[in-house]
Amino acid sequence: MNNSKKLGLLALTALVVSSSIGSGIFGIASDMAKGTSPGAAIIAWIITGIGVLMLCLSLINIINKKPNLSGIFSYATETCGPFGGFISGWGYWLSAWLGNIAFATIMMSSLSYFIPALGDGSNLLSIIIASIILWIMFFVVNNGIESAAIVNTVITICKLVPLLFFALVAIINFNVDLFSAKFWGNVSNTFSFSDVIGQVKSSMMVLMWVFVGIEGAAMMSDRAEKKSVAGKATVLGLISLIAIYVLLSLLPYGIMDRESICQLKQPTMAYLLEYLVGPWGAIFINIAMIISVLGSWLSWTMLPTETSLLMSQQGLLPKKFSELNSKNVPTYSLLFMTVLAQIFIFTLLFTNKAYTFAYSLCTASIFVTWILVCIYQIKLSYQNISKKGEVIQFIIGIVGTLFYAWAIWASGINYLLLCMIAYIIGIYLYIKARKEKKIKQIFSKTELFVIFLILCGAIYSIYNIITGKINV
Repeated sequence: MNNSKKLGLLALTALVVSSSIGSGIFGIASDMAKGTSPGAAIIAWIITGIGVLMLCLSLINIINKKPNLSGIFSYATETCGPFGGFISGWGYWLSAWLGNIAFATIMMSSLSYFIPALGDGSNLLSIIIASIILWIMFFVVNNGIESAAIVNTVITICKLVPLLFFALVAIINFNVDLFSAKFWGNVSNTFSFSDVIGQVKSSMMVLMWVFVGIEGAAMMSDRAEKKSVAGKATVLGLISLIAIYVLLSLLPYGIMDRESICQLKQPTMAYLLEYLVGPWGAIFINIAMIISVLGSWLSWTMLPTETSLLMSQQGLLPKKFSELNSKNVPTYSLLFMTVLAQIFIFTLLFTNKAYTFAYSLCTASIFVTWILVCIYQIKLSYQNISKKGEVIQFIIGIVGTLFYAWAIWASGINYLLLCMIAYIIGIYLYIKARKEKKIKQIFSKTELFVIFLILCGAIYSIYNIITGKINV
């Protein structure tokens, strides 16, 4: 694309950090404390950190060796053909705008600290206000993606200051004895492999949720000054995120006991700071939370729009999705996503745990994209296995693939099956796009089998919702 402005290292790093640091970090203390002791939490972070590192190293390797590929889903196209690219891209696109639904509910929950009528973020008033913000985001991004990225950089800086302040106060008030009192979370306070692994599994969806967005720089690499800048931004983003996440998720165990943390309302960090410094602490963090979510919401409005644009340009979605306005923004693509998000926001009136439901769907859908990146890493390094360093790259791909396969299982497969319902809509659009390119045989026998499995997953999910086996 011939853009007059290009994104530099700072803007892309800010995109990675802002895309990932949204609502999850403000509520991670109670989300983890519900099923994870301090010791198990440390192990969970080590395992998750290795898994996410494998993804980032794979992205950097692929970006450097295949700079001509546009969009993270194109890696799946190289591995499995056009339909594989569609599966990856649709999962990423689905994840991005579902993340916005999670942001909407948690933002309304923060606002309810000041406006109690908003409740838990899923009543009618909350949904009306969230809908207004949704359409404001539409108009901001429609006015230019590069301009929106600059605004996002400023928001990222603003949101990091309160997090660092909380960390400083928490460190000053940290109680080592309290932290170690129930280090392994059992009566004897001793290490038990089966017990700890169970705790790690229970926290996996939470930990994966806070890393959704780490691939943001790779997704926007076409708008970077150079492709290599996207790789550097991914590394800097990962280092920043791991340091922030580990610190802010473990410190609360030295401030309150697990039972007390679990009873705190969302956003948990606000009430932890209130406990430490008084009511103004909750006000401060709730305001920071609102700013943070606005930044992530903006990032995650840009990312699905860019995804559907690139998918359309590669013949995986109809041509309509790649029509650009005078600001180089695919307005139809942006509108399509916004309308679907609006419909989904209204369904939260009937959801018991709106925030958890939305972020679980978001995370489950992106697992497909992430594991396909690692599989392409395996293929690419295997093709060049005789060259220096390629054995290491091959191992990186293997470890990443195994990790995300395990993460899908550990997080619970029901959410992934629910995403299959949305894939049915996408398959219709994929067929339309292939017909536009006058392709006679749209699916191979293997791809038809994959579609059959998707249909089975969708039907199974609908049945479980109707019978109450899946509680949304």
